[in-house]
Formats: sequence, C-alpha cells, structure tokens
Amino acid sequence: MLGEYDVKKQMCEVGRRMYDRGMVAANDGNISVKIADNEFLCTPTGVSKGFMTPEMICKVDINGKVLQANKGFKPSSEIKMHLRVYKERPDVKSVVHAHPMYGTSFAIAGIPLTQPIMPEAVIALGCVPIAEYGTPSTNEIPDAVEKYLQNYDAVLLENHGALSYGDGLMNAYFKMESLEFYAQLLYLSKQLGGPKELSDNQVQTLYDLRSSYGLTGKHPGNLCGKNGCAVTPKEVKKEESDSDLSAVIAEVTKRVIEQLK
Repeated sequence: MLGEYDVKKQMCEVGRRMYDRGMVAANDGNISVKIADNEFLCTPTGVSKGFMTPEMICKVDINGKVLQANKGFKPSSEIKMHLRVYKERPDVKSVVHAHPMYGTSFAIAGIPLTQPIMPEAVIALGCVPIAEYGTPSTNEIPDAVEKYLQNYDAVLLENHGALSYGDGLMNAYFKMESLEFYAQLLYLSKQLGGPKELSDNQVQTLYDLRSSYGLTGKHPGNLCGKNGCAVTPKEVKKEESDSDLSAVIAEVTKRVIEQLK
C-alpha cells in the first residue's frame, strides 16, 4: 500500500498524463484519492495539472473541510462533485475530472456514448450517459451526477467535460482514457459513413465476459439490452432523424476544429 507522499506523487504523474494528452488546458481538471475513511487528497485550485508537485496537494474530510494545505494552495472548487461520488459509492477510492477533446465535444453536442462499436469499450464502460448541466463549483453538478453513480463508472457532464471513478487512481484515470478513445473512434467512424455496431448477441457475450473477468466497479450491462442503453429519454431518442444527426455531427466537427486552431 502506498504511503501518503507516494500517492501525492502518483496524482502529479496522472495530472501530467492528462495535460500531455490534451485532456485539460491551463488549470482545468481535478483529481482526488481516498486515503482513509474521512481523509481525501485532492488537487489544488488554480494550478495546471501538468506542473503539480506533491507539496501542492491538499487534504480534506468528507464534508470538504480542509485538513491540510500548504500556504498558497487550497482544494479544487469542484471537490463537492468528488465527495458526492465517495458518499454514494463506498467502493470508489479515486475520482478524475477532465475535459477530453472528443468526449467533451459529445457532451457539448448532447450526444451520450451509447453505440456498441468496439469490444473494449463495451466491456470497460458499457455506455456513458450525460449528466445534466450544472454550474461549476456548486451542488448542481453533484446533484446531476448522483443519479448515474450506481450504474456507471464514467459520465459526461453536459457542456462541461467528463468524470470517471474507480477503486484506485490508475483505474479511475484509465476509465477516462477509455472514454476519450471511445468518443474519438465514434466521431471518426461517423465521418466514414457511420459505425457498424455490434449486434445485441455480441454485446451480451461481451457483458458475460466482463462478469467472468471479475472486474471491479459498476457497469450498466444489466440495464442495457434489446431496449438500448439505459439513459434518460432526454439523452437519446430512437426517432431522431438522419437530418438531425447530420446537424449534430456538423456542430461537433465545427467545435473540434475551433479548439484545434
């Protein structure tokens, strides 16, 4: 088991990975790790995740009260979102929030990641819903996210970014990587005429494989089947026309290009 200082170093390493992969810009994003029943390490506000050092990491309790913070540093303003995850999911030991380019583009366009297009994404994530928009640093985001916590280990945040969580820091971070890779593949395959989705039987076989692997965390496999992904009607509508979908894809393309300039 890693000591507290080693956990802080690992958080800095994950922050650098997020920054190097373009999942965050400037001071965006935040990371937290549960180290005891009422103690949580979290990244500081106003600091780039690509340039953190262990001395910058703060410690809070389950209510967000600062237990330790070096001079000049204070916990991320999004800590409320992290703490809500820990309160609702005792199995979670780490939470990662980022603004990955493709995943966030889908969140902005209002498109959840529900299409079964590759085995790894089906096994690791199943599907990724969109939590309704909330004002950053308020309880609006934790309230919006809460309804998805018992069935998903990753969610998109409407017009904001993405959130992932797991039984360890690297597990939580890898879910964020998987979410972004899934979103990128889905976006690119739409430009090539549309993805060829896995069949219901193929998806069910993958869900069964996941069970045999003994993977930790929550998964929507028991909610998703012939009736599609278990997301709210607001997030996905089967009757959506081809013209509507084309308009959404065009908007995603426009926003991605603008961010790449």
